[in-house]
Amino acid sequence: MKLMPGNQATGRQVIEAVAIGASAGGVHALLAVLSGLPSGFRLPIIAVLHLPEGQDSLLTTIFQHRLPIDVREAADKQPIAPGTLYFAGPDYHLSVEMDRTFSLSCEAPVNYSRPSIDVLMASAADAYGTGLAGILLTGASADGTAGMGHIRQQGGLTVVQDPAEAEAATMPQAAIRDMHPDFILPLDGIRSLLHTLDKPAP
Repeated sequence: MKLMPGNQATGRQVIEAVAIGASAGGVHALLAVLSGLPSGFRLPIIAVLHLPEGQDSLLTTIFQHRLPIDVREAADKQPIAPGTLYFAGPDYHLSVEMDRTFSLSCEAPVNYSRPSIDVLMASAADAYGTGLAGILLTGASADGTAGMGHIRQQGGLTVVQDPAEAEAATMPQAAIRDMHPDFILPLDGIRSLLHTLDKPAP
């Protein structure tokens, strides 16, 4: 069930990239959101999922066997290509530079997390402006709220998972409380919105 958006943002704005953040329960939620993507999906998707410290990431392996688009772990100075899902690797912050390449850093954790959702989203908002859609899913911390707020300030689209459906409601609740997202949707609603955003505005 779709909830009322925080404002009247619609798919009329042209979206060029999607940034997604999640923590506890994030793998299941992201699979639900990205399932059914067409092979011709054009938007790059950049995702930060919190992982236990010191644990190797299997995200690329998990998702590349389930999606028809390219799936990669983001690399330093790598240009962002369309129709590709990028994951932040463990123990590095992932940023988007103004020339729309990736930057990795070992700076201190933000909100106890490295990679940090806030770091990714704030930098992507600066690079893409109104062309960025930010999506915040289930999680047990407040990471992502400030980044989503920055996306909104830059004119991008902000989407938060309905906390009633989230495995861990803390992350979506914090964003809803502090920055009033454009849309609060269940996972199937977010998936439908992604398909809509992939169609260029007339």
